[in-house]
Amino acid sequence: MLKRLTAILLSIVAMSPLAAQEVAWSIDATVLLNNREGGDEYTPDQTFMFTRLAPEVGVSLNDDAHLLKGGVAWYQPMIDDMSGYKVLPTLYYRYNRNDGWHVTTGMFPRSLMVHRAPRYMWSDSLDYCQPNIRGVMTQVIKPAGYAELAVDWRQMQTDSRREAFAVMLNTDWRVAGPCRLEGHLQYSHLAKSRINKEDQHVNDDLLINPMLALDLSQRTALDSLRLAAGALITMERDRGDMKWLNHAGMVATATAQWRWLQLDETFYTGKDLIPLYPRYGSLLNLGDPYYHNKLYSRTDLIGHIVNNRYVDMTASLVFHATDKATGIWQQITCRVYLDNRLWKAAKNKH
Repeated sequence: MLKRLTAILLSIVAMSPLAAQEVAWSIDATVLLNNREGGDEYTPDQTFMFTRLAPEVGVSLNDDAHLLKGGVAWYQPMIDDMSGYKVLPTLYYRYNRNDGWHVTTGMFPRSLMVHRAPRYMWSDSLDYCQPNIRGVMTQVIKPAGYAELAVDWRQMQTDSRREAFAVMLNTDWRVAGPCRLEGHLQYSHLAKSRINKEDQHVNDDLLINPMLALDLSQRTALDSLRLAAGALITMERDRGDMKWLNHAGMVATATAQWRWLQLDETFYTGKDLIPLYPRYGSLLNLGDPYYHNKLYSRTDLIGHIVNNRYVDMTASLVFHATDKATGIWQQITCRVYLDNRLWKAAKNKH
């Protein structure tokens, strides 16, 4: 596969003699250790460690106006026999315009999104094991904010496997002063397998999340401070009975950072957001299973041990509290990222 990818990239370079060409490459490596204690039936106690390596190489034309890159994302759990690994292909085209419009299509890293999706939309477990979006994404990124729309084709239909895809819309814009409007919408669709039983039906999950936020980073002694609150609404349906399950609640978030210390808090109260999770799990519901509870609080206390343009190494304590259980995670994460632009900037410094 890598030989074919290299041949394709070299052909593109050869056919573009009039364009300003540059070899584009990147290396994204992550190591994570997580010890989970005090979970519930959907998030059991466990300790795991994995590495993920995602090298990419390609060609950039006209100062990144056109970018074609390919590579792999290698996920490797750290266990005795080294089994359980996944090697996922990465191959995408990205168009970048000077006015802030971007289009990406193919199999591309989820890190190209402006921000990580909230955990009620995309769980930690899926973030670890599914680092790529398989589809298309368009973005408008301005100094005042951004909007992005993506379609992720999560699973193709086979005789035994069900077709699944998700549509995501995220936005965040400054309104006036520190006030911002933030919003998230996600539609998850689970179709039938090609050969199916009579009790298998098409399923739908729609999540709507309008938020009002305050960015107080310039108004305090902290390096950053952001507060947000809004509604969280889900509509789920099993087309076998065609009944919509409409559940809603309120969510509030806060994030603050001072030097190397960061605090993140998310609090939800309302009805069970994912009533179909016990039947379909993450095939349909992509968010954290903790939102199966009517009350949930997550507090992340994060220390940035090393934090620069290349490395972010953190040690975290994550506290979970629901109306039924409490839990604590101890986590160490190290992400190393380097690409041709960062490499060139470092060389020019010297």
